[in-house]
Amino acid sequence: MTDPARLANATLSQLPAEIRRPGYDRAAIRPGIVHLGVGAFHRAHQAAFTDDCLAAGEHDWGITAASLRSADTRNALGPQDGLYTLAQRSTGTEALRVIGAIGQVLVGPESPAALLAALAAPATRIVSLTITEKGYGVDIASGSLRAGDPDIAHDLANPDQPRSALGFLVQALAMRRAAGLAPFTVLSCDNLSHNGRVLHAALTAFARARAGGLADFIADQVACPSTMVDRIVPATTDADRNAIALHLGLRDAWPVLAEPFGQWVIEDRFARGRPGWERAGVEFAADVAPFEAMKLRLLNGAHSALAAMGRLAGAETVAQAMAMPLLRAFVAAYWAQVIPTIPPPIDAAAYTHRLVARFDNVALQHRLAQIATDGSQKVPLRTVAALRDLRSRRLPHDMVILAVAAWIRSTEGVDDQGGALPVTDPVLAGWTGKPDPADPPEQTVERWLAHGPVFGPDHAANRALAPALTAALTAIRHQGVLAAVRAALAGCPP
Repeated sequence: MTDPARLANATLSQLPAEIRRPGYDRAAIRPGIVHLGVGAFHRAHQAAFTDDCLAAGEHDWGITAASLRSADTRNALGPQDGLYTLAQRSTGTEALRVIGAIGQVLVGPESPAALLAALAAPATRIVSLTITEKGYGVDIASGSLRAGDPDIAHDLANPDQPRSALGFLVQALAMRRAAGLAPFTVLSCDNLSHNGRVLHAALTAFARARAGGLADFIADQVACPSTMVDRIVPATTDADRNAIALHLGLRDAWPVLAEPFGQWVIEDRFARGRPGWERAGVEFAADVAPFEAMKLRLLNGAHSALAAMGRLAGAETVAQAMAMPLLRAFVAAYWAQVIPTIPPPIDAAAYTHRLVARFDNVALQHRLAQIATDGSQKVPLRTVAALRDLRSRRLPHDMVILAVAAWIRSTEGVDDQGGALPVTDPVLAGWTGKPDPADPPEQTVERWLAHGPVFGPDHAANRALAPALTAALTAIRHQGVLAAVRAALAGCPP
């Protein structure tokens, strides 16, 4: 039996009639967006919204995508003319759609000049980013530029051969300024609180470190709207590829999976225009902060808690963790404590009600190990920020303490059954003061609270957390996470 043909422009006509595909002439599309970080999330979220705009006739907003690390996505999508399948899965159902918004995929390390040329091109009006929290070159807890980051140091010394997102963006803006071109809008789509503000400050700080007067130009003229993005996008497996190929009748080297739900809220502040994303369901708001807080603290915070607790208890996916009655009850109690920190006009109770159904979606197989990756970059924004807010208001926060303690326990490399629990977190791997799992809990907590990248520089405030955090970590170590959760819930007011 021969392998099926590859998904590509030439084979689109072979798709079954029920599968949605680009309803526009891809040859007529002109690139207006460069996207840095062409991972699964971008392809399942922003590219899908943009595909709707292209289908509506907005042909000036094609996407040139770029990877700043690996050539894997380019190698998968290049032979497919940039096409790929988005599989929207919910329990018992699946809908397939072929996305055509991405025209070209560049690889920064292979040719920095080619990516700089795309960024500096007159047609480029928006540069968007999904590079994860660690890609911004800033210390998440303090917001300061990580001058010791090797890529940042390299880019300051070699501006024409950048490696980092900041290096590419600032050099491209310098090139545009020298050519008399207006700057592009820089649109962060990562899970950072006030992501536009953080990105603008990082760009300005990097430019100031380069000198040459570029910092004032960026500070005054470069727009960085804040955004909130929300869609659960699990990693694609070989089993997913095989199942999708059977439905397509064509081979797709890298389809992406997502839940049906998708939300994108953007501060409407673009220097040189934007696609009519609202026609695809995007919300524009004067203030994105309430939506950011909702997503980071309720969805992402609960995800990080489940990633730590579920893995300690032996679960592999979000749905499996939610099927454990104690963890399901913990999530409800966690949300009840965090909801008072969500500002109006958000209906946080309604949002968490929808989250339960999203977390229960067994069709996604959203792996806890994927969520746990780079936890030291995520926990400060998702959990520690909520904890500080609750303490400042003198509101109950024992469930949030327990979530932080479970995360600390999960970084020690062993689950409650004594099995290995791999930790994928380069920031922690490089921490010379990381506690030994054999240390007493008091000593472990002391070292963690002194670790500024996670808990921030206010050591006096951090020390106030020590008694409760030590008690929670002790309970998890000695009894296991489920017993610790049971005890905490028994002491939690209804």
